[in-house]
Amino acid sequence: MEKFTLHAGLVAPLDRENVDTDAIIPKQFLKSIHRTGFGPNLFDAWRYLDPGEPGQDPAARKPNPDFVLNQPRYQGATILIARKNFGCGSSREHAPWALQQYGFRAIIAPSYADIFFNNCFKNGLLPIVLPDFHLDHLFQEVAAHSGYRLAIDLPAQTVTTPSGQVMRFDVEPFRKECLVNGWDDIGLTLRREDAIRAYEERRRAAEPWIFS
Repeated sequence: MEKFTLHAGLVAPLDRENVDTDAIIPKQFLKSIHRTGFGPNLFDAWRYLDPGEPGQDPAARKPNPDFVLNQPRYQGATILIARKNFGCGSSREHAPWALQQYGFRAIIAPSYADIFFNNCFKNGLLPIVLPDFHLDHLFQEVAAHSGYRLAIDLPAQTVTTPSGQVMRFDVEPFRKECLVNGWDDIGLTLRREDAIRAYEERRRAAEPWIFS
């Protein structure tokens, strides 16, 4: 999993509440058994005017010019700001995969659905919780200033605006440690690789019939 320590990036605003996981990555794209290739279909029903199906060439489709991610000023955005209850709906891990594979490293919202929130941390995507008044201010700033960027410092737990305003956020210490070090569940297990190997050797010596 990619480490997250410091990140500065362009901000894209998604001014909608209760964005569910089927909007983030529609159900027809969940057939793949691989963990790659979901970025082109992020917010598919909103990004395109034609129906989306697996295997389509994005370049041959009809983009919705009114959708925020299709607007030139937000191309290359790596930070998404949103409204409350982001990621509600079904518990598909494909949702943070699609956001991350599109290019987002962090989301900032007042609240998230629990399962989506947990899945973000497991996949290296940082979900930051800030109060509504901070989000109101950020939406206003993004609308007023093209190329609006934020700087996120996970170790310090801060979001800094171009004017120097610092917004502090909370994050559970264990989740923070995992993101800073790039440890997913497999990475955490592999940290104990020597102890696991030693245990298997003891078992093999004491109970060889198990391994025959």
